[in-house]
Amino acid sequence: MTVDRLTLPDRQPALRVVPMPADLNQNGDVFGGWVMAQVDVAGAIPAMRRARGRVATVSVNSFLFKQPVSVGDIVSLFAEIVRVGNTSVTVRVEVFAERNYAHPVVVKVTEAELTYVAIDDHGGKRTLPAQ
Repeated sequence: MTVDRLTLPDRQPALRVVPMPADLNQNGDVFGGWVMAQVDVAGAIPAMRRARGRVATVSVNSFLFKQPVSVGDIVSLFAEIVRVGNTSVTVRVEVFAERNYAHPVVVKVTEAELTYVAIDDHGGKRTLPAQ
């Protein structure tokens, strides 16, 4: 498999994290579920900002694992709003791993699109505030 030489996007990540040994599956790679959880957290950040309050994940529209994540990778998650409805916000999340400190390389490991719904204090849907 060839690895494209990439650089990180020229913007701030929504989240940056380093997986630990407890995050590994039986094959020595980071659990896909761990990556999915980080994507959900990263995607919720711009959704909460746009909603000016609580949101709940309502759907995972797409999720593509492109490369495995390893212990020690610096995982950067970049999130941007791609669609806004009356009560919902759809966010695209791209995940990159910086690895091999001696000869650094950046690889895109995951991309996803999730939809969040704005919720009130009782967990019910609410209309998004005007921008």
